[in-house]
Amino acid sequence: MTSHLTAVFAALADPTRRAVIERLTRGAAPVTELYAPHDMALPTFLRHLKVLEDSGLVRSEKTGRVRTVRIEARALAEVETWLRRQRRPRGAPTDRLESLALRLEADFSDRKDTA
Repeated sequence: MTSHLTAVFAALADPTRRAVIERLTRGAAPVTELYAPHDMALPTFLRHLKVLEDSGLVRSEKTGRVRTVRIEARALAEVETWLRRQRRPRGAPTDRLESLALRLEADFSDRKDTA
């Protein structure tokens, strides 16, 4: 995995940052609006925004005293592409392994019930 994707997944690992991304899917927003629903100090929230910006998931611009944050769709598209490549067609070894695990679990449950 590239270091860029690693940074993106690390940024998305935090629930606050995921909430910001979810909000930004509806459109750009000023920092004050993004910050409002979070119960944390503003400097802490700004560090979350910096992680998102450093990972390439968002960008911000300042007009006067207002900093507006926008989502960067390209970074999310890269994640989606990576995830799509990780999916395996039906019948792949992982699917057979899952099927075996389910059968073993069922057998174990049956044995427990008869014991």
